[in-house]
Amino acid sequence: MDIAISPTRPDTDSLAFAVAKGALASLPLAASATLVAGAAAARFTGETGTSFESFVEEDGKLLRVVLVGTGSGSDADMERAGGALAAKLLSSGATHVAVECIGDVTGEGAARLGFGALLRSWRIDTYRTKMPEKAKPTLETVTIVSTDAGAAWDRWAAVAAGVAFTRELVSEPANILYPESFVERCRHLADLGIKISVLDRAAMEELGMGSLLGVAQGSVREARLLAMEWDGTGGTAAKPVVFVGKGVTFDTGGISIKPAAGMEDMKWDMGGAGAVAGAMKALAGRKAKAHVVGICGLVENMPDGNAQRPGDIVTSMSGQTIEVLNTDAEGRLVLCDALTWAQKIYAPEVVIDLATLTGAILVSLGDQYAGLFSNDDGLSDDLIAAGKVSGDELWRFPLSDAYNKLIDSPIADMKNIGGRYAGSITAAQFLKRFIDDGVKWAHLDIAGMVWSDKPGATWDKGATGYGVRLIDQLVADKFEQ
Repeated sequence: MDIAISPTRPDTDSLAFAVAKGALASLPLAASATLVAGAAAARFTGETGTSFESFVEEDGKLLRVVLVGTGSGSDADMERAGGALAAKLLSSGATHVAVECIGDVTGEGAARLGFGALLRSWRIDTYRTKMPEKAKPTLETVTIVSTDAGAAWDRWAAVAAGVAFTRELVSEPANILYPESFVERCRHLADLGIKISVLDRAAMEELGMGSLLGVAQGSVREARLLAMEWDGTGGTAAKPVVFVGKGVTFDTGGISIKPAAGMEDMKWDMGGAGAVAGAMKALAGRKAKAHVVGICGLVENMPDGNAQRPGDIVTSMSGQTIEVLNTDAEGRLVLCDALTWAQKIYAPEVVIDLATLTGAILVSLGDQYAGLFSNDDGLSDDLIAAGKVSGDELWRFPLSDAYNKLIDSPIADMKNIGGRYAGSITAAQFLKRFIDDGVKWAHLDIAGMVWSDKPGATWDKGATGYGVRLIDQLVADKFEQ
């Protein structure tokens, strides 16, 4: 589906009015009295995301008309309204809808409505060879009627493209998306001006990445480390902000194998890497005036005759040794080497990792927030603020030496799991051991956020694209020149 911006209303088969709460009487159609009466009878009042559908005759033509509520008209309300409109019309038979905003709506607000519609319309039908006629998408174009939404739309179109890319990566099955093919999917980012660098197994062996490679050794799919660099500052920002994503393209748990029920969901255990790749596409697409590096540690965790065993000891790139007590606590083993490499190569002042790291975070937060862990209060506050604005919300958890002691090993520098309790915190404490002195670091445990079993305001059931908007907003707020 495409979004168009036009100063005048085009000829379409459908018309939508974005109606603020209490503004129902302001409809400009000649048949508005009938619409208002029908909407009132259906108890439509303009509440955010609610809708009312009817048909009117205009100039001898039957026209589908949808009223969609925008509530108070905030940016978030406009996005939800756009999402509701797309959900209603996507497979309705309508092909082109023009949207007029009723009341005092800014160009930004109108653009955000289009943004919400574009996000909600995304779906993956790649592998469907048969589909009921009524389930097939028909809506091809949404035209936002506005004289001043064009400038704002440029940013949101780029962010929507980044979110769509993340959803694509997260949705693909593991026989299609694996470390090597993940890299190939990202090659097109070079066309946007992103510098792509890739380390293969031999290069990582030479660097001493025994922790990351230990996870990958049970799979026929070789590991990769992918780095994507965007410098929109013209070289004036010497040190980039670095985002590191966990990219376990499928996680069986290895020898510590997961239960069969639900294991198919582990195709999205690369959601952190997917978010980083999508965010890089968004930032480059809108030509962000910032220096940003995205790094993805890509492995597949499988149980074969060469797989890592519980009790093995591996040496990380940092030189620290790790006793692997549970091969299903593999994400931290991937991230620690990726974090070490990122700091050695780019010498950043700020590093943020995103990972579907622990099931424990779902026990704590469900699907409403991602967990935030940080060694810096200012960075934590900036992330929480960006989460509130973007809708990718975060909740901060503690770090302390009391939790740190839970991962001490009697025969190595550390073990990769703690005890029964505080699993998300001990995972974060593990990662913290690989952060250099003076580096501001945050860890985002996004396990409950990258996939949804039910539709949301701006996504259908499945991949949500969580993390792209968060990164984009943080960069816009704190790292753009």
